Amino acid sequence: MSQPTNQANPATLRYFVDGMDCASCARKIEDMVTRLPGAAAPKVNFTSQILTLELDESRTPRTKLESNIRTLGYVPTLRAETAATPVKPSAHGEAGHDDEEDHGKKGHDHGHGAEGHTHALEEGKPWYATRQAQLVFLTGALAGAAWIFSRFEPQIATWGFVVATLIGTYPLARRAFAAARFGNPWTIEMLVTLAAIGAIGIGESAEAVVVVFFFMIGELLEGVAAGRARAGIKSLAALAPKTAFVVHSGGDGQHAGEHTDEVPADSLAVGQLVRVQPGGRVPCDGMIVKGASSLDDSPVTGESVPVNKTVNDAVYAGSINGDAVIDVQVTKAAGDNTIARIIKLVEEAENGKGNTARFIDRFSRYWTPGVVLVSSLVAVLPPLLFGGVWHDWLYKGVSLLLIGCPCALVLSVPAAITSGLSSGARRGLLIKGGAALENIGSVHTIAFDKTGTLTAGRPLVTDVVTLQGEEGTILRLAAGVENGSSHPLAKAITDRAKAAGVNAPSNSDAKAVQGKAAIATVEGRTLAVGSPKYAAELAPLEPTLAAQINTLEASGKTVVLLLEGAMPLALFAIRDEPRSDARAALAELKNLGISSVMLTGDNARTGLAIASDLGLEVRAELLPEDKLEIIRELKQSGKVAMIGDGINDAPALAMSDVGIAMGGGTDVALETANAAILRSNVMGVVDLVVLSRAVMGNIRVNIAIALGLKAVFLVTTLLGITNLWMAILADTGATVLVTANALRLLGFKGRPQAQTVAPIAATPKAA
Repeated sequence: MSQPTNQANPATLRYFVDGMDCASCARKIEDMVTRLPGAAAPKVNFTSQILTLELDESRTPRTKLESNIRTLGYVPTLRAETAATPVKPSAHGEAGHDDEEDHGKKGHDHGHGAEGHTHALEEGKPWYATRQAQLVFLTGALAGAAWIFSRFEPQIATWGFVVATLIGTYPLARRAFAAARFGNPWTIEMLVTLAAIGAIGIGESAEAVVVVFFFMIGELLEGVAAGRARAGIKSLAALAPKTAFVVHSGGDGQHAGEHTDEVPADSLAVGQLVRVQPGGRVPCDGMIVKGASSLDDSPVTGESVPVNKTVNDAVYAGSINGDAVIDVQVTKAAGDNTIARIIKLVEEAENGKGNTARFIDRFSRYWTPGVVLVSSLVAVLPPLLFGGVWHDWLYKGVSLLLIGCPCALVLSVPAAITSGLSSGARRGLLIKGGAALENIGSVHTIAFDKTGTLTAGRPLVTDVVTLQGEEGTILRLAAGVENGSSHPLAKAITDRAKAAGVNAPSNSDAKAVQGKAAIATVEGRTLAVGSPKYAAELAPLEPTLAAQINTLEASGKTVVLLLEGAMPLALFAIRDEPRSDARAALAELKNLGISSVMLTGDNARTGLAIASDLGLEVRAELLPEDKLEIIRELKQSGKVAMIGDGINDAPALAMSDVGIAMGGGTDVALETANAAILRSNVMGVVDLVVLSRAVMGNIRVNIAIALGLKAVFLVTTLLGITNLWMAILADTGATVLVTANALRLLGFKGRPQAQTVAPIAATPKAA
């Protein structure tokens, strides 16, 4: 518990709240924080059990906040503070400590057990060893013993049922009245407490203990389910290794005195060099500076096929190195790597509630007091006005209290959202909150940027037309001219030569004619790789050659010529080709009822050529403001999603209903858009849509289960068909069904067709 500080500016506090692992828990804490003077912007995530808020301690000291949280039955542990004033030491140790051992001690030292919120599963314990389970076993054992005594000592049995009921009800009553103190009297715990006390009052102590027992089992199962959803996020954290091998060099020469030291991975600093052995996991986000290997990025991006990477290629923490040693330079600190960002995004995602979640929240706030009112009227009016039997109608009133518990209804949306977000994150689909997840599946149009989104963002040689000599010789000479150049077109030629097994010779006297050609001496020959315009300046092009160039350029390709003097030796056609899955993904989107359009700043000829290959509409030669206006125009016909790289498309991403950044997990991709696809393929967009629709369908089923069971038991209770202990099944049973249904989303694997499409990349050909 931290000491108060006097400060004019609020500090941003972040707490781990042990026991806050259900939607009802989160709401109670959020309501309490909202009513505190000086507290603002509370964000409560029951999946990660994190509370974030801004607190002006000159109005409310954090000691008061922490005391209130404990009064509600939870145990707060300060994890971080963002303010000029440093975190003060607490009476229980350093407030900023967040290691698991410290957290575990704090969680148990404050009695997080029978008197606290009891359906949390203590970390590191199996469910049957938790305090909640022990309380369930104790209550069940007392109830069982009382039932045995009821066969020959009814009076003793009655007192046994009462004692078991009171033991089980006591922690519920504490939480209920604590919540009432902080302005939230209409809680689930209050309903169950009133029902249990009411059942004892009308002489139904046996049914009272069954009610409490079933409710406790429901809470225990809810805790188990919350733990399963949380495990998906924890498994992400476990991807990165705990240690790394830092490379140190000493002496002269590149390798002289080189050695490695094993250090904690979270101590790595930007710029350090680490070595990754075959079969080992990459400990950091970084760039390969030595070696080449095949890396399995599937744990991070969901990409199922290992990716061949070499010097200057980016790697992610948690990826699995394949068949060779690589040296990686650290580019991001441990707390800022891709895995850390994924975890942070998923933890914070619940704050972005969609319309459905907000409606359920508002509805349930009126539902509970309405249930108490209706139950009271059912219990009192028939005996007073129509001469009904008091016991019978009081019994029905108590049953209605249990039927009206909104546990399943409150859980129906966040359980599905949490499972969907976790499932997406494990497949490289990052979604910033329920609102984005809800909107993605209901878009009418998806607008795609071209370069780096529908295309790979890397020009490739698609055609080699030899005019003099053999193709191997031509490739060797052209690669020699471009050897050492970083120009994208030059790299396309050298990559084509490398793919053909041709080694690029060295060059001399290399120079560039700005915007026209690269000239160099290769194998004693003065050669140039230049544009058709440059070649025409040296000598008129033959009509047949000019026609070939026009045909290639008409298909959106850039043409360069290999020249010796003024003599053309070959043509190279180069284009940024569509991604291998782009056409199939666009067809899938069309099957899902979504239209697609390509927005590009490239010239109209290139844009039209790519769009024709992919079968979608195109608007070309657009400035960022033009894309913005087109998005605004498209929104008049329905919701619009924009897919881009998150940098030059930022205005359009912001204007769209859902902005999605694709590829790489860059800072902008993770921070600008509403969602990000870490693996660089268009089929990820299809998976996002399918996941969104699966989640919304799951939510609709959950709501139907929650309200349908209540409606059935309401009618049967009023007709006298079902009894009190069965009424609790309307809530506990619905909660279990809703939770189990939501957990099905953890097995989401995307659209089956998305995993079986054949690649359509154009194969480079020689003429």
